[in-house]
Amino acid sequence: MSSTNLSIGIVGFPNVGKSTLFEALTKNKVDRFNYPFCTIDPNIGVVTVPDDRLQKLANLFNPEKIINSTVKFIDIAGIIEGASKGDGLGNRFLANIRETDLILFVLRSFINSDIINARDQIDPVAEAKLLNTELMLKDLETIESRIRSASREAKSGKGEIVAELHVLEKAKKELEDGNILADVDFSEKERDLLYPYRFLTMKPRIYLLNGDEDQETESLLGERWPVISINILDELDYSNLLQEEKDLLGISGIERLIKKAYDLLDLITFFTVGSDEVRAWKTKKGTYAPKAAGVIHTDFEDKFIKAEVINWEDLIEVGSMVEAKKRGLIRTEGKDYLFQDGDVVEIKHGR
Repeated sequence: MSSTNLSIGIVGFPNVGKSTLFEALTKNKVDRFNYPFCTIDPNIGVVTVPDDRLQKLANLFNPEKIINSTVKFIDIAGIIEGASKGDGLGNRFLANIRETDLILFVLRSFINSDIINARDQIDPVAEAKLLNTELMLKDLETIESRIRSASREAKSGKGEIVAELHVLEKAKKELEDGNILADVDFSEKERDLLYPYRFLTMKPRIYLLNGDEDQETESLLGERWPVISINILDELDYSNLLQEEKDLLGISGIERLIKKAYDLLDLITFFTVGSDEVRAWKTKKGTYAPKAAGVIHTDFEDKFIKAEVINWEDLIEVGSMVEAKKRGLIRTEGKDYLFQDGDVVEIKHGR
């Protein structure tokens, strides 16, 4: 994932609410008829990340534009058992997942006899296991194919190929033991060797229960990865409200979902401000100043000199950059500075 792009793949069995969620997220009308494989080609939408800090900063500068950070959501066709072998939309479905940074498993926990259930019963825990099994089988297929070719290459004695073969064998055993690769304690070097394959089960995931809050099921799913209960139809209604009405109701399930995605991927938000625009940017927690500056413009990374930094709350409190400078609240940070969530920055760079 680049620091400026974040893509989340929405996956699940047919008719669990994926396309309804996508519509609530993006306000884009999509097909969501009551039959399996209503979605064939993935729906793709860019969603602004809610952040009330942005508006508070904008109130100080009255900019021409206010630009939120964004997340790309991809509504992928419904999976069925056997997808790893090509059943249903099979390989097309799995190829779409491979390009995402995070997988959102949408699991049916609502009861509605009017909506066709692709499975015999309502059992979100079983759905999650079956979805994971399909991803694991596909990863095994990829690994076994690569092991065959790497075994031939390893005869040349190249150390890198031998190391890759070793970690592939380790990953194969973990999958055969029923473990998703994201839960395996790989070393940093091992992860680097596996990364080019974009294994499906190495991706972080969030489990979304479509229905009313279900703490018992959440606890069954939530040993390792975040679980959130959202009534997706309610969220669709919520998304159509005026902002004043949303403010009265408080944070939505979708806002909670995006926050969990940020937390899971260790993303932070920093800001640039001015009369032309006030803008939110995202980067990984622990990113050094030049690389974070490169999120704004690629030249800023190579030609970085320094960053002038103030925490957004301090800026709001004093009311202007001029006053912040008078009070000595703006710090000058060099190349070894790690950007923090809520930093307001101005980058100084060479030509």
